[in-house]
Amino acid sequence: MAPSSGRRQKPKANDLDDRDIVGINKETITNTVSNDYPDNYPNEEHAWDKEAFRQSFKVQWHENQQYECQFSIIGVDASIANAFRRILLAEIPTLAVDIVYIHNNTSVIQDEVLAHRLGLIPFTGGKHGLREFLRFWRKPVDPDRPYETTFDNNTVSLKLKTKCTHNKNAPPNSRDPKELYHNAHIYAKDITFEPIGHQPDHFAGKDAIRPFHPDILVAKLRPGQELDIEMHLHMGYGWDHAKWSPVATASYRLMPTITITRPILGADAQKFAECFMPGVIGLEPVTRQEARAKGSGYEGHEGELKAVVKDPMRDTVSREALRHPEFDGKVKLGRRRDHFIFSIESTGQWDGDELFLEAVKTLKKKCQVLKPQITNMVYTY
Repeated sequence: MAPSSGRRQKPKANDLDDRDIVGINKETITNTVSNDYPDNYPNEEHAWDKEAFRQSFKVQWHENQQYECQFSIIGVDASIANAFRRILLAEIPTLAVDIVYIHNNTSVIQDEVLAHRLGLIPFTGGKHGLREFLRFWRKPVDPDRPYETTFDNNTVSLKLKTKCTHNKNAPPNSRDPKELYHNAHIYAKDITFEPIGHQPDHFAGKDAIRPFHPDILVAKLRPGQELDIEMHLHMGYGWDHAKWSPVATASYRLMPTITITRPILGADAQKFAECFMPGVIGLEPVTRQEARAKGSGYEGHEGELKAVVKDPMRDTVSREALRHPEFDGKVKLGRRRDHFIFSIESTGQWDGDELFLEAVKTLKKKCQVLKPQITNMVYTY
């Protein structure tokens, strides 16, 4: 490697802005590729500093409902944001249907399809029992002893036993199967929890194991058809199967940027606002001070409506404004490279904010495992 020239030039403000923005043009996207060493540039001082990172790094919460949340992570590289996303999808343990014992199934749904449908139903229960009491189940070594490793602290048992019959009191002209028959539609709420051992101490009352969405349709039956099924739920990770993923979705997008470079007034301002999602662009009257300022572009337009950027986070970056010639050279669109807007929707066993904190813990553990390995590698070579 060639020796450093020793120059440490301070980058210009425009260069810093260009580095942080992915350019959104009419037909192209620019500045998309990161360098080999994120946030490091030649002939500039970029030594990592904890205090500098602490000042630039931010987490801003925009919405925090119990099972849905939206927040921004600001000041990190895409690799860190993607690590959080992958951990949220696949590396936080949850409880899901693992083994299905079908004793009787006379419905039109094949056993394999029915078992798959049951496996994808999200279940929830008492947090203390799910976090502290339940452990991971291990497959028995001896196939002739299938319950050798099954205990109350690693297996939850559920049952679904029902039969469809005629409703003698159905209205004479009715064609609705729900009125003509009993148990015509089988839902997740028809699955019952069968506690064993010490499970009633952790999963009782409102903390009982139950479907998070009770109205999920499992099967449709007709008179004479029945289901007799037993299910065993085990703890697992999403990297093994999607049914153990704690989130229905965990995604992020880059923060949109909208820069109005020249005034957009009157009817053009109204049309410009309609090019974006509602709430992104606002209309405000030109003030007297703006109209009197030389070179502002608002001279002689006092009281006329102008377009202003209100909430760029709502923007979907459709580039609709770039299609109209009257806006050429008046607006620049982009996305901030280090501003990630996360959206998380939990499947019920974890609260939305708990999932992010658990992802932080998991990434921290990974770093703790990696750190001594890097140290040993340095000492070895």
